[in-house]
Amino acid sequence: MSSKLQSLVSSHGLSQSKLAEVIGVSRPTVSKILSGERELQMSEAKSLAETLGISTAEIYGDVIPVAVKLKLEENKKIEKQEERVVLSSANVDKFENAFLYITQKIGALPNIGQTVLYKILYFCDFDYYEKYEEQLTGARYQRNHYGPTPIEFGEILKQMIVEKKIEVVKSSFFNHEQTKYMPRVSPDLSVFSGQELNHIDEVVEKLKNKTAKELSDLSHKDVPWITTSEGKIIDYESVFYRTAETSVRDYGNETA
Repeated sequence: MSSKLQSLVSSHGLSQSKLAEVIGVSRPTVSKILSGERELQMSEAKSLAETLGISTAEIYGDVIPVAVKLKLEENKKIEKQEERVVLSSANVDKFENAFLYITQKIGALPNIGQTVLYKILYFCDFDYYEKYEEQLTGARYQRNHYGPTPIEFGEILKQMIVEKKIEVVKSSFFNHEQTKYMPRVSPDLSVFSGQELNHIDEVVEKLKNKTAKELSDLSHKDVPWITTSEGKIIDYESVFYRTAETSVRDYGNETA
């Protein structure tokens, strides 16, 4: 890390004094960081990234330091919550219609079962937050063994079935039992902005042909999932520490 940071600082023409000012530490502390005696803290990396107009992933590289993982965990001390709908009525409406829209577009494809839909919904929500720093549906996602799972999904689905908006179909895909969802009504697209719909379309187009295993593997490489303990709610803020493999925001074109 120290050699990578030294190279980064040098390439941007930062003196040690300027670096100390940017990250809010003393000059001697900067010397320790550059020599590898002290690790760059997450808050310091964020300040440096904002100043240089780059992502924190470019500072840390593809390896997330243990200290950063621990810090992200400290920021996410969320008490265990019951699995019930806590979204606002507006966000429930958005989640429902996003689900209807996605299943209308690709629900009939042979690979599109519950697991694939979970991951597509996750990337729709978390990619949107990284790009625009705003919620798309605001759904909460929990880390489980197979990847992120939308907590509110079960309760919302029950209501959609009662209201005859969706039909659940059991099928098989490569000899594995699969749960598919067929929309019975058209989505209300008026709840989305043009930007939101374009984003959903982009994510769906990018992921629609992947298998459940491929999408689970991809989610397991995502910093939000990596830095969350099993069974805990995934923090949207952790998207800003993604590595290049899953990051969707072009930090290089942003100014400090």
